[in-house]
Amino acid sequence: MFEIIKSGGWLMLPILFCSVAVIAISIERFWTLNPQRIAPRTLLGEVWVWLKSNQVNGEKLKELRDSSPLGRIFAAGLSNSRYGREVMRDSIEETASQVVHELERFLNALGTIAAVAPLIGLLGTVIGMIQVFTAIMLEGTGNAGILAGGISQALITTAAGLTVAIPALMAHRFFQRRVDTIVVTMEQEAVKLVDALHSDRKIENAA
Repeated sequence: MFEIIKSGGWLMLPILFCSVAVIAISIERFWTLNPQRIAPRTLLGEVWVWLKSNQVNGEKLKELRDSSPLGRIFAAGLSNSRYGREVMRDSIEETASQVVHELERFLNALGTIAAVAPLIGLLGTVIGMIQVFTAIMLEGTGNAGILAGGISQALITTAAGLTVAIPALMAHRFFQRRVDTIVVTMEQEAVKLVDALHSDRKIENAA
């Protein structure tokens, strides 16, 4: 393996760095983007029980805010619920935008790696072919070893770039889809809370 990496030339170093970054980001995002930890299904019911029993106070709001990202959104809305429906919705949307930004952390990096890694491989291909043609110009076609070295570098860097880019693209799409799903869930739960406080609609499965 080391010989293959060495044959690819110095451009294998950024490709290897990209591969380590993809693995690290994927593990971190897989652990962090746990739907049940971010938007617990039972949280809305718990909040509704607090509201019906008049238990919502500063301590409860702090507990709710620290419990999960959805709890932060609920706490922001409840803190401003007395000012009316629109103010409550605005506070929820403001907090939700911050939460979504945190959920999308490192996803742009994955997308960038997926786009850049093949280009690094292509650059290695170009450099390898330049070496081949330079060797042909200086020594003719008789030195097969030099020609093979340039061609080998070109193929190795291209393959390495694609090997990194393909998993990076798959991981980016996977986590982006998960974030979208979580955001829809949080939006639905927040709408239920607003409607329950400022209309006659009741929260389903509140118990």
